[in-house]
Amino acid sequence: MEELTEDHRRVRSLFDGIRSARPGSPERLALVERAARELVRHATAERAHLYPAVRRFLPDGDGWAEGELRELQEIEELLKTLEAADPAGEEFVELLLSLVTRVTRHVVEVEQLLFPRLQALCPADVLRDLGAKVRDTRAAAPTRPRPAAPASAPLVRLTTQLWGPLDRIRDAATRRTRR
Repeated sequence: MEELTEDHRRVRSLFDGIRSARPGSPERLALVERAARELVRHATAERAHLYPAVRRFLPDGDGWAEGELRELQEIEELLKTLEAADPAGEEFVELLLSLVTRVTRHVVEVEQLLFPRLQALCPADVLRDLGAKVRDTRAAAPTRPRPAAPASAPLVRLTTQLWGPLDRIRDAATRRTRR
């Protein structure tokens, strides 16, 4: 869970940078793109490993997992729409505000409500293993939002092996990683 909490810190830091960057500036766009990559990689790791553990170890785990998976899908839908919006336009600002609000709500729910319950009910060795799996998945995960991607853990792991490398090639070809 430390790995996922560190992801949250990274995204909050990027949001702080976005807020302080001039609207429509190349700096702000670069920060938004970095935040989008971080969020997609984070969501992939949560789908593949966190929510299966939530389903397995929490008595109401199915409900928790379904709610959080819906939230992740909505966040990816926002990211996809934001990706297509004009960075200098009003729609971009509105989408960005909505994204920050949703992600912040997700982080608070997960860190303050879900993680403590999972830590109390999940064996320590499973939590350690979860951390290692999250690190590995994040490293290989896609970097572009796919709101219609499967939510089941086995399919997430399978599609990660395909989309992750394709996204990194696309990012390099479009110089997205250098902005």
